[in-house]
Amino acid sequence: MTTKPQEKFNLETSLTELEQLIEKLESGQIDLEQSLQLFEKGVHLTKACKKSLAEAEQKVQQLTGDDISSELSDFPEGN
Repeated sequence: MTTKPQEKFNLETSLTELEQLIEKLESGQIDLEQSLQLFEKGVHLTKACKKSLAEAEQKVQQLTGDDISSELSDFPEGN
């Protein structure tokens, strides 16, 4: 069995593809089976985009030495 070489993930291309899927789904001009297939593809693309963004965020944190979670903590109450 032959497999295709895995293409490198491209966030911008995936976001564009997601926008196109949404437009098709919102058009109401496709049947239920096609809608389900597009929805499933959209879920996979969304997960891949989230993963890519999380990896990019982690790399930025490593490069800058910043810990974003410390910025999200509450300020101590002052009197």
